[in-house]
Amino acid sequence: MSLPNINPTTTKSWKALQSHFESIKDLKMKDMFAQDPNRANAFTIKWEDFYVDFSKNRITEETFELLLDLAEDVRLKEAINSYYAGEAINQTENRAVLHTALRSKETDKVFVDGENVIPEIYEVKAKIKDFTNQVVNGVRKGYTGKPFTDVVNIGIGGSDLGPAMVVDSLQYYKNHLTTHFVSNVDGDHVNEIIGRLDPETTLFVIVSKTFTTIETLSNANTIRSWFLEHTTKEDIAKHFVAVSTNVEKVKEFGIDEANIFPMWNWVGGRFSLWSAVGLTISLGIGYSNFESLLNGANKMDVHFKNAPLESNIPVVLALISIWYNNFFKSESEAIIAYSQYLNQFATYLQQGAMESNGKSIDRNGDVVNYETGTLIWGEPGTNAQHAFFQLIHQGTKLIPADFIGFATSLYGNQDHHDKLTSNYLAQTEALLNGKAQDEVHKELKNQNLSEKDIQALLPFKTFAGNKPTNSIFINKLTPESLGKLIAMYEHKIFVQGIVWNIFSYDQFGVELGKQLATTILGELDINTIANHDASTQNLLEFYKQLR
Repeated sequence: MSLPNINPTTTKSWKALQSHFESIKDLKMKDMFAQDPNRANAFTIKWEDFYVDFSKNRITEETFELLLDLAEDVRLKEAINSYYAGEAINQTENRAVLHTALRSKETDKVFVDGENVIPEIYEVKAKIKDFTNQVVNGVRKGYTGKPFTDVVNIGIGGSDLGPAMVVDSLQYYKNHLTTHFVSNVDGDHVNEIIGRLDPETTLFVIVSKTFTTIETLSNANTIRSWFLEHTTKEDIAKHFVAVSTNVEKVKEFGIDEANIFPMWNWVGGRFSLWSAVGLTISLGIGYSNFESLLNGANKMDVHFKNAPLESNIPVVLALISIWYNNFFKSESEAIIAYSQYLNQFATYLQQGAMESNGKSIDRNGDVVNYETGTLIWGEPGTNAQHAFFQLIHQGTKLIPADFIGFATSLYGNQDHHDKLTSNYLAQTEALLNGKAQDEVHKELKNQNLSEKDIQALLPFKTFAGNKPTNSIFINKLTPESLGKLIAMYEHKIFVQGIVWNIFSYDQFGVELGKQLATTILGELDINTIANHDASTQNLLEFYKQLR
């Protein structure tokens, strides 16, 4: 069974949305609130510890109904069922997409090619738990008998971004181990990390499905060489573990087979933190917190699978995103988290969204005639307010934004948290209402400026407002709530891909540059240069002269 293959622009609902857009595109949200006292309540979803207010969007009740009609027309519910049933919805690679299975309950049954994969998943989880507890409790030691103090994750892409983001986001819950992440093939990067390490007390986790990824293997071999300057080959087995499917390659590296954690081809790299790829997360924050992260994601999975579309958080967020991307022609979305802990969250979501839905061929193999994908970017508030909010408030681009906030601080500094939350709430209000000319005029007049000076300043101090935001308010940043939040965005990406009729889970676009890089690397030590374009050839020759 395959996913529905429906060009969304051919549906009745899409055409109705296009007509509807023309009639409401200039409406002011401020007026909508004035006309409907119940608007905020009607466009809010309360679920567990999440409060999702999407009322500050340029939508009416009719817009919302038409967007829900679009979900029905593209047979979204059917697609969701295929997703959870383990069908090969990643059709170009003939794979299921089952990162949701990694956080399922042990009593669940999830079948891939007729086999229930839950027992195997729980075997790996037990291995992660046992290994984590041995390292954290000092039972497993380094080659000189000292307990481990540092953990280095060596990976790239999903083997780095997910674990790095989660460990950073949950620093409050960390144990005594210090975690480091080596990803970029830039030699300065790996050497900077090496300079902070003691070979006697450092554990290395190499994450590579095939154990052939050039960046990961280059960094792993550099670290291995540094390690062997202080030790012997026999000591590698005590300090290096791997998350991989290529057992023979890993053993050749010197890693004990007992220290190899498996991966599955039905888990895409950018959704793999829930698997053994999350070993560094477990080591950094403890297995119980890692399990809470998975449990939170599972709760969001159940919500997404079962909740009606109109009160389904990922579905609603995805449909609103499509409304801006395809009808307002807005190209980007900002993710603004009012927590410094979520410093890497937008960066993580960039991969999830832009690798998944950066596609121009639909599921029928045809070139799409509509926009897919959105540019994802952002920084934490309040830093973001002092960096790029000028563009959102008064620029020429329409930039929908998700504001993520937490009602309770972790360290309990209420003064700081009140100031943080005040900014969180004020910015969405300012983006909604803007500042009208008469309001600006009154302020300037109160400053005793002349009418001439007031008129000169008036256009520069006026804010149009009507800038859309979603407010995602969560009780507290915990491993469980973070798991829910990450899974929420994963499912939003899925819904967008279904509506846009694209395959969200392959990433062939990543491969071309890798292939060309291999060709160019081979040319650096020979006189012959292949047939490149003139610009690339000149740049290559310039580099060869200086290296």
